[in-house]
Amino acid sequence: QVFSHHCPFLMGPIERLTDVVTPDTDIQVTLSIFELASAAGIPCEVDPALVNVLAPSKTDGSSPEEDYKVACLLLVFVAVSLPLLASDPASVYNTELDGYNNNIHCLAKAIIHVSAALFTVHNKNIETHLKEFLLVRAAWG
Repeated sequence: QVFSHHCPFLMGPIERLTDVVTPDTDIQVTLSIFELASAAGIPCEVDPALVNVLAPSKTDGSSPEEDYKVACLLLVFVAVSLPLLASDPASVYNTELDGYNNNIHCLAKAIIHVSAALFTVHNKNIETHLKEFLLVRAAWG
């Protein structure tokens, strides 16, 4: 906010660039724009640092298709594990901490960010996979 106030001529174009990004934009262009925006302190849909950390894991000898399947299976594992986590005795709200003892309140944000980074690495539609995640979660009751 301070940077935007003191240097609007610099922050304005960066903010406009993030508005231009669509799901159809080339992935490398999108990551470059998000990296610039993150460096300027602007929140982004996809964390470019997380994508850069996850991208080299694709080249560890397994095929990209297998890596993609593992990413999908990770979401299935999380979806199926949610009821178990919710019934955990540590999943009780603690007023002293203003949160849960096992930090389950951070889980939704973690799922969104990790999913976005994983499916960006595999150049897949993030929204479609998150909708599938919700369908799997709903199917398991």
